[in-house]
Amino acid sequence: MFVPSDVTDYIESLVPNREPAIVEIEKYAGEHGVPIMELVGIEAMLQFLRLVQPKSILEVGTAIGYSAIRMAKVLPNVRIVTIERDKNRYDKAIENIEKMQLQERITVIFGDALETGEQVGQNGPFDSIFIDAAKGQYTRFFELYSPMLSQNGVVFSDNILFRGLVAKNNIEDRRHKSLVEKIKGYNKWLMNHPEFDTTILTVGDGIAISRKR
Repeated sequence: MFVPSDVTDYIESLVPNREPAIVEIEKYAGEHGVPIMELVGIEAMLQFLRLVQPKSILEVGTAIGYSAIRMAKVLPNVRIVTIERDKNRYDKAIENIEKMQLQERITVIFGDALETGEQVGQNGPFDSIFIDAAKGQYTRFFELYSPMLSQNGVVFSDNILFRGLVAKNNIEDRRHKSLVEKIKGYNKWLMNHPEFDTTILTVGDGIAISRKR
C-alpha cells in the first residue's frame, strides 16, 4: 500500500455513492476476479478528465466495461473506443454498456490491441488514451497509439507501480520479476520521452499522466 489502508478506507468513505448499476459491476468484478481500477485511483483519473474535458477517448483494455462506463458517465459528450481481447470479458462489457444505455457513445473492439491499430485509427484522433491492459506491453501500446493523439492530448497509464513491487530489488518469483522489470523499463522510458511531460501519482496502483508537448 502506498497510503495506509485506514486512510484509503477514509477517502473511499467520502466518495459519493455510485448508482446501483455501477456498484453491481464493481461487485461482479470482485466476485469473479476481474481487474478493474481501484476506487480512489479511478476517482482521481475521472477528476483529471473533468479538467481536460476530452471529446474522444481510446481505452486499451476494456475488461467488463467498468472504466469506460465511468468515463462516459462523467463526460456526457465524450466518444469512447475501447479494445478487449478476452471474449468472455468482451461479451460482459457489451452487456454492461447496453444495460447503461451507452452503446451509442462507447464502441468496443474485439481483438488484440497490438493488432487493431488500423481499425482504431479509423476512429481517431483521440484527445485522451487510457492504457490498462497487458502490463508487459505498455511501451508497445504507447508507441502504437500515441501518434493518434490530438494536439496536447493526454495518456493515462494504470498499474505502473504494480503493488509497490517496482521499488523492490529482491523479487524471488521469476514471472513477477520479469514483469516488474518491464514496467520499470516503461516508467523510465516514459518519464524521459522527448514528446511528453509525465508525472506519476501514487494513487490506486499508480497512475502515470503523460501530456503531449
